[in-house]
Amino acid sequence: MYRDNPEAIAALVRDTEVHKDCYTSPELFALEMQHLFANTWVYVGHASQIPNPGDYYATTVGDQPVLMVRLPDGSVKVLHNRCLHKGVKLVSEGAGHAGRFFRCPYHAWTYKLDGALQSTPLRQGYENTGFELCEASRGMPAATSQVYRDFVFCRLAPQGVGFDEYFGQSLSTLDNMVDRSPEGRLQVAGGVLRYMHRCNWKMLVDNQTDTCHPMVAHESSAGTAVRVWKAAPEGTPKPMAVELFAPFVSPYEFFEKMGIRVWDHGHGHTGVADSIHAAYSPVPGYWEQMVAAYGEARAKQILGEVRHNTVYWPNIMVKGPIQTLRLFKPIAADRTLVESWTFRLVGAPDLLLERTLMYNRLINAPTSVVGHDDLEMYERAQAGLLSRGTDWINVARLYDPAEHDRLPRPEGVVTNGTNEWQMRNQMRSWVRHITASMKQGVAA
Repeated sequence: MYRDNPEAIAALVRDTEVHKDCYTSPELFALEMQHLFANTWVYVGHASQIPNPGDYYATTVGDQPVLMVRLPDGSVKVLHNRCLHKGVKLVSEGAGHAGRFFRCPYHAWTYKLDGALQSTPLRQGYENTGFELCEASRGMPAATSQVYRDFVFCRLAPQGVGFDEYFGQSLSTLDNMVDRSPEGRLQVAGGVLRYMHRCNWKMLVDNQTDTCHPMVAHESSAGTAVRVWKAAPEGTPKPMAVELFAPFVSPYEFFEKMGIRVWDHGHGHTGVADSIHAAYSPVPGYWEQMVAAYGEARAKQILGEVRHNTVYWPNIMVKGPIQTLRLFKPIAADRTLVESWTFRLVGAPDLLLERTLMYNRLINAPTSVVGHDDLEMYERAQAGLLSRGTDWINVARLYDPAEHDRLPRPEGVVTNGTNEWQMRNQMRSWVRHITASMKQGVAA
């Protein structure tokens, strides 16, 4: 129905509606893996995960197993994680140290850290077979990769939109997150929280800039925490957990005024003028460190930027003020693995990392309370979309026909904080990248 039919794909996204097949169809999911995740720039990992030559981190981009590796010259490369002999993954998903080369655990073919074939056992067995002309002799294929302030991205397709063109000024969120370190560096800290969701990956991405749900869906968790706190004896110190919970049940007016910025290619962020991260208690000594590193004016500018959720399309969300990153890894049309990562601001007080770790545990962990509110809604939606009563999802809130002509703008466009423009923006990018790839036949 949809394969080799870009017109049918385009018809799934209207100005204010999205067809439910976008979230339920296994055929469309396969096309996303082939075209969207192959032809856009997708987050792989952070360079601090592989500090030394020979260190690697294995993961997936869409449905493709890849690994990033630190080379002897200190650079980072992203390789397809498979042996060119029988296709065995050279390393399992996770991190480790390869030493000076990768060795296949099946037949001991070995590859240099840059992927070049180094040796095969009983090499004489390949003489006069034309081996030197075949694909296997060329070693592990590499993805096109880019390291931006230690965040590693790749594009699986050999040709396509460039990194700078794709992200543009949206990279300012990463800049702000890194600049919050007095030393201008981040480190992955505290491991990763993994959490399986029985829903389509785009539901999670949609949720990141959906500001009309927190005061409703999170009343049972954050609302309860606030009520319990208000009942505490007068003079009781306010726990850090309550400080993290309370903004989730702010009123509609708060979220309207905080604003949303929409960028081209599906990127955007909530929290332009205000955010749920704007009123945390000051951390002793941190302001002084920032002033010493940047000067008072620049420190004030950095810490005054309190963006809420920044979506980097297709599948990550970054929270600069609290130093977290969530990666939405598609498994199937109705399965998504969510990875929640925390970062240390190098040189900053440990209390900042403590707050970040607590936030991730309370909000994003498999044992969290706030995250389960969202999960309940995603899974109800995944089941509800199977209804044959109607075919369309509504994303019409504050729609303006003129928005079609307002992007691309390098600086993006700022709008009301409850506008569903960013969701429309994501799905327009979804159509654009999938159909362009189908028409050009350039899928990786």
